[in-house]
Amino acid sequence: MLPYESHIERLIREATERGEFDNLPGAGKPLNLGSPDDPDWWIKKKLRDEGLDTAGALPPVVSLRREAAGFPESLRELRSEASVRRVLADFNERVKADRLRPRDPRFPPLVAPLVDIEAMLERWQQLPR
Repeated sequence: MLPYESHIERLIREATERGEFDNLPGAGKPLNLGSPDDPDWWIKKKLRDEGLDTAGALPPVVSLRREAAGFPESLRELRSEASVRRVLADFNERVKADRLRPRDPRFPPLVAPLVDIEAMLERWQQLPR
């Protein structure tokens, strides 16, 4: 009598017979399971391996704080005072909206700063072009 073979076992056996598992990267080497202290090691590795930007995975307040830290240098390419004002006003509106968002009690309360548009405009005007 033949032993029972599940559907998955059959698929694996057939793929092995076709050689689909031959010459895989890391074949014959132990798995790199990352740090035992970091439960998210696998997603961090995937993001690195795929070259993905992690900014989308950040909480909005952290993204806003990062954006604020880049001012005025990130505004260098803007050519008019009006366009700089629009960008900074939009930023301040997003900060205000973020402040109305309910906070996750598991994390410390972070607040993104509002930008002083006039002061930032002066700094933008002093940037070398």
